[in-house]
Amino acid sequence: MELENIVANTVLLKAREGGGGKRKGRSKKWKEILKFPHVSQCEELRKSLERDYTSLCDKQPIGRLLFRQYCETKVELLRCIRFLDAVRDYEVSPDEKRKETGDEIIRRFFNSKSPDYMEEINESYMKECVENLENSPCKDIFNKCLTSLHEYLRGVPFKEYQEEMYFDRFLQWKSLERQVVTKDTFRQYRVLGKGGFGEVCACQVRATGKMYACKKLEKKRIKKRKGEAMALNEKQILEKVNSRFVVSLAYAYETKDALCLVLTIMNGGDLKFHIYNMGNTGFDEQRVVFYAAELCCGLDHLHQEGIVYRDLKPENILLDDDGHIRISDLGLAIKIPEGESIRGRVGTVGYMAPEVINNEHYTFSPDWWGLGCLIYEMTEGQSPFRARKERVKREEVEKRVQEEQEHYSEKFSEEAKSICRMLLTKDPKDRLGCKEAAAAEVKQHPFLRRINFKRLEAGMLKPSFVPDPRAVYCKDVLDIEQFSTVKGVNLDQTDSDFYAKFATGCVSIPWQNEMIETECFKDLNMFGPDGNRSPDLDWKQLPEPPKRSLLQRLFRRHHVDYTISTSNANSNSVSAVNSHSATVNCAPQGRTAAAVQASS
Repeated sequence: MELENIVANTVLLKAREGGGGKRKGRSKKWKEILKFPHVSQCEELRKSLERDYTSLCDKQPIGRLLFRQYCETKVELLRCIRFLDAVRDYEVSPDEKRKETGDEIIRRFFNSKSPDYMEEINESYMKECVENLENSPCKDIFNKCLTSLHEYLRGVPFKEYQEEMYFDRFLQWKSLERQVVTKDTFRQYRVLGKGGFGEVCACQVRATGKMYACKKLEKKRIKKRKGEAMALNEKQILEKVNSRFVVSLAYAYETKDALCLVLTIMNGGDLKFHIYNMGNTGFDEQRVVFYAAELCCGLDHLHQEGIVYRDLKPENILLDDDGHIRISDLGLAIKIPEGESIRGRVGTVGYMAPEVINNEHYTFSPDWWGLGCLIYEMTEGQSPFRARKERVKREEVEKRVQEEQEHYSEKFSEEAKSICRMLLTKDPKDRLGCKEAAAAEVKQHPFLRRINFKRLEAGMLKPSFVPDPRAVYCKDVLDIEQFSTVKGVNLDQTDSDFYAKFATGCVSIPWQNEMIETECFKDLNMFGPDGNRSPDLDWKQLPEPPKRSLLQRLFRRHHVDYTISTSNANSNSVSAVNSHSATVNCAPQGRTAAAVQASS
């Protein structure tokens, strides 16, 4: 039995290391899987794609890179890119260097005699920046200038970009992004744990070699427990949030027996394991401060989307390979309608806020209470209202939460005591983070004063603890309890309709980040010589017709002739013509030629 666990761990570790070969875990057929469709096959996508500058050129990673590549071919737009880069460097510069970095931006971009002078930015904004830099060089000093510049870029530059080969290439990437996702998209590895509706296992994308965690929700178990709404809610919230401090949903697909969520894999274990199983319980203050700051950012990103998390506890906070943390398991999270509040006694005993226990209305206050519980537990080595392994009834714990004050040992510095007391205030109206300033108020507390949050959000601050890359931080394979078989449940058409809402394939931003991080974007995003169109972007070169199998050649009933009509050659569109009115299917499945459907 021990041998089975060793083999499972060895195979997983080899996969995490990229398989040890030159392909870095990619399939032998990775280029075939990620082969661009000919640009002519992207016409339906071109027509249906929402032309939003912020989405296409800023939020979507591949879109941002391609728009940048286009701008670099125009002298006047190259200046804009350089300014954006300079401001980003300013925002993440250490406090002691910020003034110097800001002065350089003003000298280079705000001086009318400079070759890089930004005439696209309102002069009044420039003057305001100069004055503010002298008085207080804060991180957000250039925000109005950035807004002004993006307003310029979303005009003529964005319109002209859409006529260039860089936008055509973006359409090709979007076509690949919309390929059908099935279990064959991945390699499956050992079970890492179990969720409420099924097991969680490690998996690897065949095309890129990227590792993920696959959370399987058994269809019959969901139906038996009436968990459809909860499962769909978690999926929709996960795909809405894009934060380096919250696990990301990259794919959602279905198999015959399960719905599958493919999530960020966190190889470093959870905070509960590290608090209680790595020598002395609890952490030193430097480590607590770092995790508290990352948690604060994660909660802030959720709250900006109108989402309250409601289940902050050590086992839901996971570490990645580098020691950064992410919030996981969003099963109890819920989106609050704007301007409203909600009620609901949900959460984990010992971590639920008083207003949750009392079934009162709330918005985001339970999450700041939860952060207080976590900071306390990371410092003390036990939760504030329940001792480690203490056997006590739920009612008693809830009474302590409502009535008793937490005790502070010598492990707490004055700043640690202060932030815990302010976060663990019984009345949410007086609690830190619950006033108008929200997360900004928490970030300004003296306990977190050493954190440069711009650098933290850019991933530029290094954790003090890094997990062992050769360790597998989860239970042995045979120690993870298996689910029993669900009996007496039959699936019908209503269930199939629900599965269609769930199994939506790739999620744009995580998928595009995967292409960039695994260098697939770098390896595939090639254009023709001298900056010209490559064959797959050339409207004058038709894609090859799909190859037919032997059976298709023997039993084919219709002959399809591929031609370019004269009028369509001028309007950049391709037609397929035959005596039975064949139509080109432009569904973006990322293949070499259009699928042709003949109708007799």
